[in-house]
Amino acid sequence: MEGHVTRPSPSDEPHDKSGHTRQAILLAAAKLFKEDGYNATTMRRIANAASLEAGSIYYHFKSKDQILHEVLDIGVRQLYDEMKIVIEQARTQGTSFRQTFIRLVDIHLNFLLTRSDFTSANIRNYPILTEKRRMPHRRLREGYAELWRTFLQQAQDAGNLRKDISVILVSQFILGAMNWTTEWYDTARYPVGVLSERMSKLLLDGMCDKSETVADVTVESFGILTDVRGEGGKAERTRYAILRAAARILRESGYNAATMRRVALEAGLEAGSVYYHFGSKTEILDEVLDMGLRDLLKGVSDAIASWPNKEDHRNRIAIAIAAHMAYLFRANAFTSANIRIYGMLSEEMRSRHRPIRHKYATVWDRTLRDAQRAGTLRSDLKVVPLRQFLLGALNWTIEWFDPGKGGQRGYYTLSAFTELLIKMLLDGISANGSALKVT
Repeated sequence: MEGHVTRPSPSDEPHDKSGHTRQAILLAAAKLFKEDGYNATTMRRIANAASLEAGSIYYHFKSKDQILHEVLDIGVRQLYDEMKIVIEQARTQGTSFRQTFIRLVDIHLNFLLTRSDFTSANIRNYPILTEKRRMPHRRLREGYAELWRTFLQQAQDAGNLRKDISVILVSQFILGAMNWTTEWYDTARYPVGVLSERMSKLLLDGMCDKSETVADVTVESFGILTDVRGEGGKAERTRYAILRAAARILRESGYNAATMRRVALEAGLEAGSVYYHFGSKTEILDEVLDMGLRDLLKGVSDAIASWPNKEDHRNRIAIAIAAHMAYLFRANAFTSANIRIYGMLSEEMRSRHRPIRHKYATVWDRTLRDAQRAGTLRSDLKVVPLRQFLLGALNWTIEWFDPGKGGQRGYYTLSAFTELLIKMLLDGISANGSALKVT
């Protein structure tokens, strides 16, 4: 594995003192954007990290937005350039689809987790940017996604990729599964190469030993009650309206956008009236996060318990996946808000919600271990990393899947999309993956 790299591309290397200072600023900013996020990073903090006087940073960059723009561009450009070279080399040298796929996953994960603060800063901050800030970066990001789509389409045409899956969706799914690793993978304990190997095999071959059909479980089959908590007296209804408004803002725009004034406006209230119900923004956020996780915990737990055949572990996993997706996309905004902003929270705030997150993780761990003991789940998989990968892959779908377009030409409904996810997770994307599984 290559060493840690956080430098701009060779073409961006400076040749004078000003250039060196500029690079130091970008390196410092990338690290801060990665660790603390754009909103929490100030020009003063960037200057301090680059060992500069606070005011001198403005000789090189006019604003924090300009720094962010360059950091985001470098983060994707570095990755794009290397991936393009590897794909071209694989084509000319006749490297197999499987070997090339593993190499591509390894490159992406290394850039994201250890090699480039620029790449990880891009992944962390891009989802919370306004449309105006995203626009300059769309073309390069689309170009990177197109590298994956073309590679996978050629693999499907050659018979190496399953014919019953959409190349566009599978490429998005793979990228999302990898991107979410920033939320859970501990590079201090395990080399990225270990993650690359296991994730590649899981994506290619799936988590189950045998490829069998699953029951026709749709996300519409879950009876999700979204607003029953707001059916009490006037004070209770107003309080719940505030929480729903905050959840929508958190989901769509991130933590910093959810000011008390904006929450009040979204809820149709006077700005000051919010304080009759909540003492602070933190109090609102805590309740939104808690409600979202408790809804998800109950919904998925009930779905697993409701499956009539307790020994049918394949379908118990499938129904758990479907329930998770139903709560992400069909329930109120509490669950999706929780998933969307958790990575932006301070350690203090995260710690308050770890107990309920741990309970949810335990539900999945127990379900997966039962399946492994029964021989349904592959014996070479470790349950905890598998659960982290699985939930991460599902959670990242809120960043790119739009169920509102379902039914339009070329777009999937939520049920069809969930069915595709179940296929990929249980049986993998490789056309001959089942023949390679451990028995």
